[in-house]
Amino acid sequence: MAEIVATTGGKVRGVRTGGVTAFLGIPYAAPPTGAALFQAPAAPVGWDGVRDTNDFGPTAPKPGYEPPFDSMLTDPKIAGDDFLNVNVWTPDPGSAGLPVLVWIYGGAFRNGGGAVPTYNGAAFARDGVVLVSLNYRLGVPGFCLLPDAPANLGLHDQLAALSWVQENIAAFGGDPGNVTIFGESAGAMSVTTLVAVAAGSGLFRKAIAQSGAGHSVVTADDARLVTAELATRLGVDATAAAFGEIPVDRLIDAQRAVAADVATMPDPNRWGKSIVAAGMAFMPVVDGELVTERPIDAIAAGVGHDVPMMVGTTTEEYRFFIVPTGVAAATTDDRLRGVIAHRGWPSNAADVYSANRPGATPGDVLAAMITDQYFRLPAVRLAEARATAPTPTFTYEFAWGTAVKGLGSCHALEIGFVFDNLADPGTAKMAGDNPPQSVADDMHARWVAFARDGDPGWPAYNTGSRTVMTFDSPTSGLVDDPRADERALWDGIV
Repeated sequence: MAEIVATTGGKVRGVRTGGVTAFLGIPYAAPPTGAALFQAPAAPVGWDGVRDTNDFGPTAPKPGYEPPFDSMLTDPKIAGDDFLNVNVWTPDPGSAGLPVLVWIYGGAFRNGGGAVPTYNGAAFARDGVVLVSLNYRLGVPGFCLLPDAPANLGLHDQLAALSWVQENIAAFGGDPGNVTIFGESAGAMSVTTLVAVAAGSGLFRKAIAQSGAGHSVVTADDARLVTAELATRLGVDATAAAFGEIPVDRLIDAQRAVAADVATMPDPNRWGKSIVAAGMAFMPVVDGELVTERPIDAIAAGVGHDVPMMVGTTTEEYRFFIVPTGVAAATTDDRLRGVIAHRGWPSNAADVYSANRPGATPGDVLAAMITDQYFRLPAVRLAEARATAPTPTFTYEFAWGTAVKGLGSCHALEIGFVFDNLADPGTAKMAGDNPPQSVADDMHARWVAFARDGDPGWPAYNTGSRTVMTFDSPTSGLVDDPRADERALWDGIV
């Protein structure tokens, strides 16, 4: 059955299936083609008649995942210029006042898109939430710092999409006054950055950060080093005008090469300390305009304290990055202790982490330590920064581990559970056969509850008990200050 909704750009026709109506690929901004690829998002081009929105729209230019990650992650590439678009799933366009969730995907700020099947919002709509997913510019177009173009265009795209939601979501049954933004990895970093730069803007009311917090932004000086390297590889001036003359495919090829060099040759003298620390060549930059400081510093100073937040990680995030690549298996005790010394970690860290994990290999211990440095401790610091806020912060940990490829409770594994999409073949790439539906039922319901009224059903975080909701099978439950001895090691470091 078809449903028609009037938006500010024109009428759109979705398809109703199983009690949920989906509207896919609705433009929220004009196609950023030609010179506009490096300009701020402009108002969408309107249309006459009724636009069919039965299929996902184009995705932002991106390189695709490299092996072995291409076998674990699904990332559709859909050609077309109109890639600044949103997807909407609603239980009933004729409803009113429904809570709204807006999903911002991850992918290291150079991959991802709203067409990933795991991000299908039908289960949220089934449970009374209007789910919106959005596309934003990635890599060079989204986060390259150029002297004649706005910085952080990917963030500007996200803000434009949120403005579209404010103007249009009521037509889909949603409440523009009850919008929750949520995202994973780069999407969670985006969420935290948006809290730091757009809190109080009226674009959203609550926020959820999954496996990403507020420590990772790059300085303008370091971002210019990446821009200069790109320009050298492309043989053009380091300007938006020159980059805009380069075919997009060639831009993406150069982007891929630079990103690979940053990952394999992390020299701070070449790339800058902030780039090397983040391990990503393209990401939000402190431009002095939209982003004026690290999000964690702004939030610690009180910014966004009126926004209820939920923040968390998986238990073994970094296994995703070093188990399939063979790095974990190749890590010896000597190499582990060399990494600890090189990075300036506490000299007794290997002993503490090993004692807490009887039988763990040096690679297992390395994965646990980098998980804490890049993911768990930034999440803890975000919760600590909001400890005196008038609105609550809820913390969680996803602990269920998959047997697939020895990944355990790795990065991105929780997404299919949050979306209640365990039957999706893309989810099965990491979750395997018969993942625990009970965990999906629990997580999904709590995300729905937080979207509805800001309370997922467990105590808010405080620096006394440090209560964390732990999702696992066969039993989930509350844990006070999990692995406190490991957390204490990072005081003064992260």
